[in-house]
Amino acid sequence: MGESVPEPTPRTTRTFLICLIGLALANFDHALFTYVLPQLTIAYHWGAVERGWYIALTFVVAGLAVTQVGVLADRVGRKAVLSRALIIAPWPVLLMALAPNTVVLLVLRCIGFVAAGAATPLTGTIVVEEAPPDRRGLLSGILQTGYPIGFTFAALLVYPILSSHPDGWRWVFALPLITLPYVWIVARYLREPPAWQAVRAARSAPPPGTAVLFRPEYRHRTLALFAGQFLQVFAYGASLLLIVFFVEARGWKPTDATLLIGISYGVGSLGYVLAAVAGEFWLPRRTVIVLWCWLGSAAFFALVWFASGWWQTVIAFSMMTFFFYGASAVIFTFLAENFPAEVRATAVAFSGSFGVMLGIALGPLALSYAAVAKGWPFAYTVCGVLPAFLAGGAYLLLKPVPRGA
Repeated sequence: MGESVPEPTPRTTRTFLICLIGLALANFDHALFTYVLPQLTIAYHWGAVERGWYIALTFVVAGLAVTQVGVLADRVGRKAVLSRALIIAPWPVLLMALAPNTVVLLVLRCIGFVAAGAATPLTGTIVVEEAPPDRRGLLSGILQTGYPIGFTFAALLVYPILSSHPDGWRWVFALPLITLPYVWIVARYLREPPAWQAVRAARSAPPPGTAVLFRPEYRHRTLALFAGQFLQVFAYGASLLLIVFFVEARGWKPTDATLLIGISYGVGSLGYVLAAVAGEFWLPRRTVIVLWCWLGSAAFFALVWFASGWWQTVIAFSMMTFFFYGASAVIFTFLAENFPAEVRATAVAFSGSFGVMLGIALGPLALSYAAVAKGWPFAYTVCGVLPAFLAGGAYLLLKPVPRGA
């Protein structure tokens, strides 16, 4: 919005690929905790509601911390913060394998999640600022496939470990160590975006904090984007417990549930690509977001109420991830385009990442209470299907952003 934008170059492609892999590896770390939730529940003697509170706590703490990551990135640079976050992220996850009790486990989870969670606003902001206007939506949209790629990659490695050693979930937490060499690639080949460098050169005072987003010129879009992101990810957060639903309610083996989710995430990554293409070439991004959220909520409803067998569930789950999760490919670009470079990382961290963390925190918590009180299908209708539909409506409160703005 007003800052200079680069022409397409090989450096743009290289930056995109570095950020895509970095985002996938960060979500790889996050996925490991999700895949061993059934085992953690048994090992630490959690009840259903307790588990919901623990998940909520880690996301709220991480979400608050990530908002300050955005402020820090606007002050000292995107690459500087990202490289340090990637160095820190694997170690708390590794130590979770040795956690003697729930308190230690949650503290380590919070630390690791802050570091891994920083990858989302940072990689997205870098790609948006490096990409030329006519490819910004496509590249930043495809970047969001880092979510399903990370989860699929994790499933492929977790499945054989749990299949060979059903009680060996602690070994799963050693997997993030394989991501450490990638930090060298980030440090060596990634650069600070020219748009941010220009803002820094012209800056006469440190950039403002999160409060700038509530100035009159930004307030409406900040709140509307936060609401849409929160509702979408509230439903997504509830969906993270589908592995528990498959194991506890349907009686599936954890390995079968992990494989199903991994397959569905892999298929769903195509939805991210199609959403990015649609938002770049065919429809306004806001329209794509609304359509994908509403189609995804319909698939979510079918998954909970009508899919019964393993393959029926794979198809319904895949369609849900294709549309509902795929909306994230356009949401990030739409959010970033609503703010200028000098506050973009701060805005992405608050309306985006904090909305994400808070939604993921409260979604599983609300689902836990609803499932105990009314059963899983009702709980997922209220905590998954309905928020996904309302998220689409929230984005209708905003005006479409012209391409190239």
